[in-house]
Amino acid sequence: MSSTAPPTGETLASQLQKLHTTLPAITFRPEADILGCELPQAQVYLQHYGLDGLIDDPSCRHFLGRTHCCGYNIAGQYWLPASPSGTVFVVHGYFDHVGLYGHLIRHLLDCGLAVVAFDLPGHGLSDGERVTIASFDHYVDVFETVVGLAEANLPQPWHTVGQSTGGAIVLNHLLAKPELQTFDNVALLAPLLHPRNWSVNKMAYKLCHRILPSIWRSFQTNSSDAAFVDFLKDQDPLQARHIPLEWIGAMSRWAEAFHLFPESTQRLRVIQGDRDTTLDWRYNMAQLRTKFPAGEFHLVPGARHHLVNESPILRQQVFSCMGFEKLPSSQDETKRLEA
Repeated sequence: MSSTAPPTGETLASQLQKLHTTLPAITFRPEADILGCELPQAQVYLQHYGLDGLIDDPSCRHFLGRTHCCGYNIAGQYWLPASPSGTVFVVHGYFDHVGLYGHLIRHLLDCGLAVVAFDLPGHGLSDGERVTIASFDHYVDVFETVVGLAEANLPQPWHTVGQSTGGAIVLNHLLAKPELQTFDNVALLAPLLHPRNWSVNKMAYKLCHRILPSIWRSFQTNSSDAAFVDFLKDQDPLQARHIPLEWIGAMSRWAEAFHLFPESTQRLRVIQGDRDTTLDWRYNMAQLRTKFPAGEFHLVPGARHHLVNESPILRQQVFSCMGFEKLPSSQDETKRLEA
């Protein structure tokens, strides 16, 4: 991520707003979509968040645009190497957006995979009331729609990575629609079930949600990477400064719904940091182990909540636990078929 100032004298926020309103349509058909490098309004965005430096291979293409789904204009991006061995769908966390996920995207590209990522409703460059939602089911609907758009155009097998709220979205999808177990490798990074001190905060929510529309956001130390923490607080105009109580209600209903789903046979990997002060991670891990007995569960000592933006050493441990480096490459598959 960079803190380069916009060259025109416009504020970065105004540049990003202009990009939001001028994004072209994206279809997830490479022959029809526009490359990110060909969008003049996108250059400041790509440079500021460091997405312009992700591609080392000139044959890898990056597309950026928006698609209308579920009542929202959703900003989507995808990276397509020349010979990908599959496609990973990345689902970001609360307050986040794709611009913050460069480390993860680079890792997945280095593993020979195509990457699809999108901003959730109310986040980043997407439409929607800022950082709120009536139901987490709406997030799931958008996720499933994006996957459906890519179905005929991007290579299988498919995989997915969800960070925090993104992990909750993937969990909801897997549990609510077990007949649609589309993903070979599922990696959930600090998935959201119960936040820390949930019993106290839930009581406070019940007392206040009819009176207060939102509460002020306090930026927490959610990573060992101090530069990232400072960037979120001081250099990212796409960060919201409030937490709508409507969103807390939606999160509460998701946590209640989780317990009603039956046990799942889905194989997945759950990666969690033991210095996470955002989640009640011990409770969450215990519940997930029960719900997904075939899952793999990894605890990363010293890691905080924002695992995709942890310090380099911890981040590498997280990425290793996800298991994408062990997947066969397209070249390996070709050799196997020719043998």
